Parts: sequence; C-alpha cells; structure tokens
Amino acid sequence: MEVTSQPAAFEPRDFHSGLMSCCDDVGVCCCGLFCLPCLGCSIASEMNECCLCGLGMPIRSVYRTKYNIPGSMCNDWMIAYCCLGCAACQMKRDLKIRKSNGTLKA
Repeated sequence: MEVTSQPAAFEPRDFHSGLMSCCDDVGVCCCGLFCLPCLGCSIASEMNECCLCGLGMPIRSVYRTKYNIPGSMCNDWMIAYCCLGCAACQMKRDLKIRKSNGTLKA
C-alpha cells in the first residue's frame, strides 16, 4: 500500500486575522510601522528560527506549512513583495493568538 499524504498536525485553517487587520492589535501595528526589523526578529525568535532569516516569503511559507495554512509560495512571495509590513503584522498577530490559546508549536 502506498502512502500518498501525511496526516497534518493541524486542520487546514486560514490565518486568525486578515492581512489588512492592523487595527486588531495596535501595538503590533506600531512595531511593524516603526521598527519592522525588530518585528521580524521577534517573529523568527518565536518560531525558533534565526533572526537573520528576516521577513518575507521564506518565513511566511515555513509558518504556513507548520500550521497547515492554505496558500502557495507564489502567493507568499506576492504578499511579501507588495505589503511586507502587513504580512509581518499578520504573522505576529497569529503567533500571539496561537500562544494565548496554547497551539503554538515550538
């Protein structure tokens, strides 16, 4: 018998907040607006990744894969290219929600 797919640790689910939902967490929004590199290091640290990984398509793809969030690498690239700050804030908000409800994977 051939295995064609691996069971996912998480059910497929979108991000907990939208890409443009910056007002959902004003503190994260301000951090993304005034110090995007600091926000990137915070995200990488919470994901147990190197701070030098930075923001952008690779870390977003890793995050989506880890939490079984639907999407594609092409979509990740377009989002990171067109609105990096909003993408970073969305990931940070999602990390905070996962941390508060106990679903943050180390």
